[in-house]
Amino acid sequence: MHTVEIQPTFEAWQAAARALLHQGIPPAEVTWREVAGAPTPPTAPGMARVPRQFLDLARQAAAASEPGRWHALYTVLFRLVHESRELLANARDPDVRRLAALAAGEPREAPPAEPTFEPPTTGAESFVPPGATLDELRAAGARCQGCELHRHATRMVFGRGPADARIVLVGEQPGDREDLEGAPFVGPAGEVLDRALAEVGIDRQRVYVTNAVKHFSFVQRGKRRIHQTPRASELAACRPWLEAELELIRPAILGALGATAARAIFGPGFRLLRQRGQFIATRWSPRTIATLHPSAVLRGQDDAEQARLYAMLRDDLRLVAAAQ
Repeated sequence: MHTVEIQPTFEAWQAAARALLHQGIPPAEVTWREVAGAPTPPTAPGMARVPRQFLDLARQAAAASEPGRWHALYTVLFRLVHESRELLANARDPDVRRLAALAAGEPREAPPAEPTFEPPTTGAESFVPPGATLDELRAAGARCQGCELHRHATRMVFGRGPADARIVLVGEQPGDREDLEGAPFVGPAGEVLDRALAEVGIDRQRVYVTNAVKHFSFVQRGKRRIHQTPRASELAACRPWLEAELELIRPAILGALGATAARAIFGPGFRLLRQRGQFIATRWSPRTIATLHPSAVLRGQDDAEQARLYAMLRDDLRLVAAAQ
């Protein structure tokens, strides 16, 4: 746990947050303390770009009197950098709602036991045929209505690859291209993954690739469909499909690409940046490992940052190649 002492000003928080981001420290591992006269940390190099809207909201939220504002600010900032630059477009997201309330000077509300804005989900279990083959699962998936995502996505995007694959890679969810084409990792992130696999000597055609969530989660903005990080309820609803895939394949090596997939496989306490690149035994594979999602490489702020993130992904996949 990192305890960060700052003066109660936006500028002091911003400098500290930049330093934490540079070290890759997630919000759950940071405790913020207001200390009058605390020194301002030096500006960290290579600060990631964030939307102007966030900076405006952050300045307003920093003026609030609630001590928890610094944690709330850093949580949204970390997710903007590591999950989606379009996070603020999701007005239903609890972290976004919290930031907006702070900026508006509203008092903190006690979080409900279950988010009231999430529609009820039945889950996919009743749609998964017992004892089915991968092809039969794929056919049944086309009829899945286990959560609300099926209402707006073009189709369910099931996993692809051989049933006897020694390596299974699990991502977060389909993107725009994947939703349209009906196959996982065929868009820009898929191109990054293909390049990294080729560099370490893994044949993509011998790898089974899938996602923790099988429908595209997005918000419509004009003609664009903006990716939204799946909610916990959507991950839970779709879990029977992932479990059915993994129980059938029983891979020698299981890889989680990105924080969402890592949480789906290892549980909510898993910390991607701290625990990536380590083999851990799970119920599906004795050698399970997590690394960055290829889309994280594409979100790097400049060529140098993208090269650094790509090297992390490639080096973790090199461990997979050596272990297969």
